[in-house]
Amino acid sequence: MEEMPTLRVLLADDQPHVRRALQMLLEQESGVIIVGEAADATGLLLAVATQPADVLLVDWELPGLPLPHLLRLLHFERPSLQIIAMSSRPEAKTEALSVGAAAFLSKGAPPETVRTVLHRQKRIAP
Repeated sequence: MEEMPTLRVLLADDQPHVRRALQMLLEQESGVIIVGEAADATGLLLAVATQPADVLLVDWELPGLPLPHLLRLLHFERPSLQIIAMSSRPEAKTEALSVGAAAFLSKGAPPETVRTVLHRQKRIAP
């Protein structure tokens, strides 16, 4: 039997309760581990440089560098990193996808949506 690869996820949101809710949800997924968290762009850059992540769940309104610039930088530095942008602003979806985010999550969507998006990225088994 083939072993399912581990999906390493990095969380970036300036709201601790959002990071904790995502962490609690993802801890229930087999084959998923949280490798780090960041509360701003500076912390995110440090975490990406020091933590081997496959997926980045990032708040589109993360304080610090403008996200379009930050995503372009991350794509250059870590082209295999799958970036999933999150926001409560509907217009952020177009912005995030246009600069290379692999997917977008509405913060108003049910929590199970995170799991669905990860499955769509073909990184974990359903």
